[in-house]
Amino acid sequence: MRTLLGSPITRGLCRLAVQNSKRVGEWSFRREYFSTSAVCFAGSKYRPSSCTNMAQKVPFVQFNNDLKFPIFGLGTWKSPPGEVTQAVKNAIDAGYRHIDCAHVYGNETEVGAALKEKIQEGVVKREDLYITSKLWNTFHRPDLIEPAIKTTLCNLGLEYLDLYLIHWPQAYKEDEGLFPEKDGKTVYSDVDYVDTWKGMEKLVKKCLTKSIGVSNFNHEQIDRVLAIAEIKPVTNQVECHPYLNQKKLIEYCKSKDIVITAYSPLGSPDRPWAKPGDPQLMDDPKLKEIAQKYGKTTAHILLRYNVQRGLITIPKSVTKSRIEQNIDIFDFELKNEDMECIDTFDCNGRFCHLNWIKDHKYYPFNIEY
Repeated sequence: MRTLLGSPITRGLCRLAVQNSKRVGEWSFRREYFSTSAVCFAGSKYRPSSCTNMAQKVPFVQFNNDLKFPIFGLGTWKSPPGEVTQAVKNAIDAGYRHIDCAHVYGNETEVGAALKEKIQEGVVKREDLYITSKLWNTFHRPDLIEPAIKTTLCNLGLEYLDLYLIHWPQAYKEDEGLFPEKDGKTVYSDVDYVDTWKGMEKLVKKCLTKSIGVSNFNHEQIDRVLAIAEIKPVTNQVECHPYLNQKKLIEYCKSKDIVITAYSPLGSPDRPWAKPGDPQLMDDPKLKEIAQKYGKTTAHILLRYNVQRGLITIPKSVTKSRIEQNIDIFDFELKNEDMECIDTFDCNGRFCHLNWIKDHKYYPFNIEY
């Protein structure tokens, strides 16, 4: 499944006109055209539900723009259409308020259907939700950035995002699908992510997103962005778990007032390129031993480890019971001795490496952090 910019989706389904309010910090929106894929949620009635108690237990982090964001959310990478709608509905019912999305995941329309249903049911209001999406590599060229976020907004049925990220620093060739290839090799674009960042800043000024950030950037790449930024990235979303604890990158980002968001906190065992014999984080006997000590699951320990370090953490699941179990990590704390023990598991064990594009000039993992 893919959605192409410039298609009828962007030309006809939804056209958003955004009006800046005269009062700083107030968001005012005017919709000129409605469609079944872009539904206005105004007028729905808020009805507190049983999920409110768990939602209230989830702490918030504060971004460098003074906006808050839940420290825990639902990831949707590899969540297939046909399953993700129910997964997001289950997550909201379980108390999740942060949903992490991306255009390239191919399931934002289904995510949007879940958001629409839960808002119309009165389970949540739009302002209770924190929705993230990401700019894909084929849309880094500045003239493609605004159409890209508008496609995402149409697919999600929203008028604004809470957070929009540059998904990867490296750009791919434009106008040839999401994964342009020639002779089995990804075709690159020479667009500089610094120029992409300037385009991202315009989205904030147009109130299409409240915050902007990056994903999979190393510290040198962030330095380049900060050197030209009028609006600082609020977060850098990266793979993070005990086998790749990102200690140096976390320390660097903290020094720049940038929050780390941890994806694949459970080790992404269902990643498409996994091979038989690859290490399985969830099966680590030392982690199982720690979990037994606390009367928790291995997943609970992995998720609590990142949250306790102050990292926004976004595990993916489409299974109702696991979605409910994953968020149930706010009734205990890991002792310092166990945090320190888990720190020692680090072995630069990157699961989401994208080794097949290592020759791209902006490939982020050719340096230590």
